[in-house]
Amino acid sequence: MRNIKMTIEYDGTRYLGWQRLGDSDKTIQGKIENILSNMTNSEIEIVGSGRTDAGTHANGQVANFKTDSTMTLPAMQEHLNRHLPRDIVVKEMQEVPERFHARYHAVSKQYSYHVWNNEVPSAFQRHFSYHVPEKLDLDLMNQAGQKFVGRHDFLGFSSLKKSKKSTVRTIESVTLQKEGNILHFAFVGEGFLYNQVRIMMGTILEIGAGRMTLNDIDAVFTSGIRSEAGMTVPAQGLFLDEVYYD
Repeated sequence: MRNIKMTIEYDGTRYLGWQRLGDSDKTIQGKIENILSNMTNSEIEIVGSGRTDAGTHANGQVANFKTDSTMTLPAMQEHLNRHLPRDIVVKEMQEVPERFHARYHAVSKQYSYHVWNNEVPSAFQRHFSYHVPEKLDLDLMNQAGQKFVGRHDFLGFSSLKKSKKSTVRTIESVTLQKEGNILHFAFVGEGFLYNQVRIMMGTILEIGAGRMTLNDIDAVFTSGIRSEAGMTVPAQGLFLDEVYYD
């Protein structure tokens, strides 16, 4: 049995997210599995490194699947990209050890969030960034990002209800780059809770706009109360950039 690792790029605008949902054909996983199953004449289930929500994009989602097919990897990749919708592309395929698991073996991930910061919205960026018309304090937002770096309990910065599972995560870095009217935020960490990046991002923007303070981040870490953090920013500005493995 072969174990095949794929690196996948997709525009999530018209999909319900990564995870297959029953009979719906509007998920990334579902689209890829259907083509793989037809290609190999067998039921194929792919394992992704993690879920992305409806409207979220990926430059480097990673998934793996097992198959008895003897097709070459270039032939598999060509077949997938010929039959997949044009907003889903398999960038790379490689054969990996049988024990490799795209989710369990991931050691960290990078997500990015893109903000169109101008009074006038952009027709071309509307599906790939969040429009914020007001002036933002870049220095304060940089300081806010550094507050998240380290090992913290991120319960208050997630949409999870309190449970027995740990909500402690380690963030390795948070960076901000300005490119014209676009602000690029990048978050690297061992793993992220449900909506964590979008809520951290919303909090950073609230601080940049002067509606929250840096001390509010510490208060949310202490209280663990979601309503004390910033908004959950829209999904269209969020990208899964890269998944890292040992």
